[in-house]
This record gives sequence, structure tokens and C-alpha cells, in this order.
Amino acid sequence: MIRPAINATALKILIAGGFGVGKTTLVGSVSEIEPLRTEEQLTERSAGVDDVTGVEQKRTTTVALDFGRITINQELILYLFGTPGQDRFWFMWDELAQGALGAIVLADTRRLASCFAAIDFFEERNVPFVVGVNCFDGTQMYTVDEVRGALDVDPFVPVLLCDVRQRESTKKVLTTLLEHIMSLTGHAQRAAGDG
Repeated sequence: MIRPAINATALKILIAGGFGVGKTTLVGSVSEIEPLRTEEQLTERSAGVDDVTGVEQKRTTTVALDFGRITINQELILYLFGTPGQDRFWFMWDELAQGALGAIVLADTRRLASCFAAIDFFEERNVPFVVGVNCFDGTQMYTVDEVRGALDVDPFVPVLLCDVRQRESTKKVLTTLLEHIMSLTGHAQRAAGDG
């Protein structure tokens, strides 16, 4: 593990998407520290409230946030905040999004509509994001172009296939997000210089 400098830059990244899409797993697969998880057991009270269609085997849910950390180098640390996925916890998203540099929206092709709210949230707030299509075992595979078309995201928004259980796959999604943010920042700086 790289030991960060005392004056290292800390960047906040959100991990969002629908219920059961893999946000907790993503944070856990890449965090260099034991992630903070606020998972609780699903109970009979959530029946009819939480839509478990497509994730019927899910037994827990995040009720506040997931938190992890990854040190890129001595000068740069990423703090990862996984958002809760159910509608009833969306009131927390505004607070979690404060100060976020960017976001990863996880998508599940079995329940693609479950990530629409996250995409809308970041588009409305001009928060740069990428879409990570979490490829679950035994599900039909779609191409990136098919998913992009179904989600109707702007052509410049990166969409990539991933398996959030695999550290290298998760690192690729994070790297793509950072490159996307740098690209947008570079375009904005060039536009400001031309004005």
C-alpha cells in the first residue's frame, strides 16, 4: 500500500445505480482499507416497497452509504462513496454528492431502468460520470453501443463493460472516470482561453 503524503489531494467519487447493481461490491473490490458498509437485512417490511425483481436472492441493502479509499500515488487519494439504491433513500444523494468530482453509474442489463434516476441526477447537476455495465453471470450480454442507445446518454459519456467483483475491472472503470474528468477539464480550460 502506498503511504499518502500529509498534504495529499483527496477526491470524492460517488458510486450510484439501482438496487442490487453491485455498488457495495465495487467499493469492496478496490478499497485498500476495510470498507465501511451500512448494510441491513431485508425484512418483510420492505416487501412491496423495494423492487427485488431480477435480484430475488439479495438479502441485504445499503441504508446509508458505503465508503472506501484507494491511494493512487502519494499525492492523490480517492474516497469512494457508494449511494443507497432504493427510491426511499434518494433524499441522501444531494448530501453525498456535495463536493464530488465525478461518479460511476452502475447498470444492470436485467434491470436497466433502475439506473435512469442516477444518470438524470448527475446530468442535472453537471457532475461528470461514466457508466459501468456490471456483467452478471448468466445474463444476456449486450454491446456497449446497445447499452448506450438504451440509456440515451451523450456520446462523450464513457460506457464500459465491467465485473465489479474483479479489482482490475473496477480499477479500469475508475481510471476511465478520471480520464473523462481530465478530458472535460481540458476542454473547459481551452474554451475559457478562447473566450
